[in-house]
Amino acid sequence: MELLIGNEIHGKSAGLKMPRFLRAVLTMLMAGAMAGLSGCGDSGKSEADSGSAAAPEKKDTRLTVFAAASLTETLTEIGKNYEKLHPGVRVVFSFDSSGTLRTQIAEGARCDVFVSASPKQMDSLDIRTGDDKNPKRLDYIQGDTRFNLLENKVTLAVPKGNPKELKSFDDLAAKLREGQVFLAIGNSDVPVGQYTLRIFDYYHLEVKDLYARKSLTLGSNVKEVTSQVSEGTVDAGIVYATDAHSAGLAVVDTATREMAGQVIYPAAALKNSENPGEARAFLDYLKTPESGTVFESVGFTVIGK
Repeated sequence: MELLIGNEIHGKSAGLKMPRFLRAVLTMLMAGAMAGLSGCGDSGKSEADSGSAAAPEKKDTRLTVFAAASLTETLTEIGKNYEKLHPGVRVVFSFDSSGTLRTQIAEGARCDVFVSASPKQMDSLDIRTGDDKNPKRLDYIQGDTRFNLLENKVTLAVPKGNPKELKSFDDLAAKLREGQVFLAIGNSDVPVGQYTLRIFDYYHLEVKDLYARKSLTLGSNVKEVTSQVSEGTVDAGIVYATDAHSAGLAVVDTATREMAGQVIYPAAALKNSENPGEARAFLDYLKTPESGTVFESVGFTVIGK
């Protein structure tokens, strides 16, 4: 009683505490109820939203093309043209020496289409070519898609001013024997280097002798050889006619088929392609007159039509 009286005197009666407590509880209950109602409204909205968000977004098809370095300019242009005609397809190129690309494919690199600067690299991946050309019996090429696309020429290109006044392959052979020329060539494991070795055989030039005279420098692909000629760090280079054209180099001679053989570019889809239909469609596009015009503009001869 005294406590109650005392509280009443100080304005803190026990009767005043209960309504305050109840108000707090009621406030909490009402807040929870409102949150529940709000959650129900959001839930309905999120279901509708999630329904639209769940619709899968269509992604572009990525078509990966491994191609010889000498095709860099032409295939880049053709790839852009193809993408304009086929919205939703993105053509991604990997340009390098055919030997390097062949090794990457054999090691499991993802690839849809392969275009080589020589049948040799394609043969070594094609089970149909036999043990002499494919001793490891590798089976990567989709055989019914393979065809010979282009023919190129092997040329003797010189830098601006032609400092050694080279006139022909005959002249080159004579000056190489005398140690008067510094020549850029491709490595022996890349097609342009292999065609060069055939030219050396034709002239009975020994590579070891040329190295001993410090008459040779190597490039890992034809673009490296072309760059050395363009920069004038060598007296001449043996490159494809198309690369000489693209780089604006002067060509003083062109190797005959007897000297270097026929320079053929085969193309094919890969058996492990993730986009086999698109790979075939792209190969078909390479045979069209539109693509042919691009190839021929730099000096290729189109043989696959």
